[in-house]
Parts: sequence; C-alpha cells; structure tokens
Amino acid sequence: MRLLFIHHSCGGQLMAEQGDKVGGASGSGERCIYVSHPNGGGLRSLLTTAGYEVHEASYESKLGQDTDISDWLPKFSTQMNLVLTCDKQDAFYDDGRTNQIVAFKSCYPNNDFVGVGSEPGDPSMPEWTIANAKAAYNSLLPHFKDNPEVLFVAFTAPPRAEKKLSGWDKIKALFDKKPTQADFARDFNNWMVDSWLANYEFPNVVVFDHYNILTNDGKTNWSAYPTGGGKDSHPSAIGNTKAAKAFIPFLDDAVKKMQD
Repeated sequence: MRLLFIHHSCGGQLMAEQGDKVGGASGSGERCIYVSHPNGGGLRSLLTTAGYEVHEASYESKLGQDTDISDWLPKFSTQMNLVLTCDKQDAFYDDGRTNQIVAFKSCYPNNDFVGVGSEPGDPSMPEWTIANAKAAYNSLLPHFKDNPEVLFVAFTAPPRAEKKLSGWDKIKALFDKKPTQADFARDFNNWMVDSWLANYEFPNVVVFDHYNILTNDGKTNWSAYPTGGGKDSHPSAIGNTKAAKAFIPFLDDAVKKMQD
C-alpha cells in the first residue's frame, strides 16, 4: 500500500535510520527527509519491511511546508488531489496511482496551548487554545468522509521538553496551582484519542498517540525522551525507536479494519 507521510523535522528523524545526519531528497537534510540522523527511529525501513510503499512531503514542498494544526484544513480542503497523488515533495504520480494511506503530523510547538478557550472554537487558530484546536480537527472530518477509500492517520504532536527552572522560579512553581502548558497539551491529546472520532461513522480515520508514547506512556505530561539532556524537544533515538516500533502494529490493525 502507498503511504504518504506529511511531516517536518520530528517526523523526518522518526523515519530515518540512526546514524550521522544524511539528507535525502536535497542531500543536505534541509527538507527534513533524512536517510539517517542521530535521532533516527528507523520507521521508514520498518514500513518498507512491513510491505508499505513510503512517500514523504516536508519543508520546501507545496504540501509539506506548513504543518501546524491550522494548516490542515486548507491543505485537505483545497489540495486533496495533490495529497492523494504526491510521490515525494513536489513530484506527483502521472500514471493514475494514488496514495492509499495519508499520515500527517504537526510538530511539538503545536502543544503550546495558552488555555482552554471558548467553544465552538475557530479552526483558523487565531489563539492557541484547546477549543480552537478541536474546531480545526473537527473541520477535517467532512473531507475525510468524502474519501472513504483512503486511510487518514493523524499523529498527535510530540510533547515539549520540560523547561528546567532554578532559584526563585522553581520555588514559585511548587505553589502555582494553575494548569501548565503541558497540562493543556495532555487534555487536548486525550480528546484527540478518546473523543474526536466518537461520532465519526467510517473506519478511515485513526489517531496514533505519538504524544503519549513520548511521555513514557503517560508517566509525565512532558517529553520523556528529549534530546541534548532535555534542552531540545526533538525526540531522542530511544523515543523515536519506541514510537516507530509501536506504529507498525497500529497501522496494520487500522488497515485490517478498513478492509474488513
């Protein structure tokens, strides 16, 4: 089955083999399509071994340049034909083939929620609130429903690395009972997994809980596998490898349910 993955740097590192940074399409890695990377999780090779034909779109391409939560509605509502025929970056099939699986992922800044917000929310995300993010994802479902033969796989965004506090800020945090950015992120990603598709009647949309895996299966609301001793929110090779191994049985199961 042909699978297109629309991603940026975290997705590129998840796909790559572990090793020195070696770019793919551009040779430099600037497009975040890597052959190998120090944080590599090996997902591309796992997908290929499992029988999937892998295609990618990332930075510097029409489809891959913008991957924030607010970008998915314009992409899927006005460029669905390009999504379904994308081979790699700005190269497209010209022989009638289409992608049978479309995976898409926003990056960790998309967990930078400032609050709950007001329902029903605005899908254009004028403010980074949970209500607006819910509205953005809800707005995608009619477009997915129009393409019931395609499996759409939404990745929850990877978590942020926890900012290390010191001195007075650390003391204040002990007494501050306000929800943190990570608390809002947990609430939203729980909604994605538990409630987003509750009333959606087709089996062609699934959620891969990338966020939860990278929080060590819910043991924290922050990244449990950050890079650089916790200074960088990009998942480490350990985190990416864990996520890659979890994705294959998840995808196989979603495909089986589509075919039943």
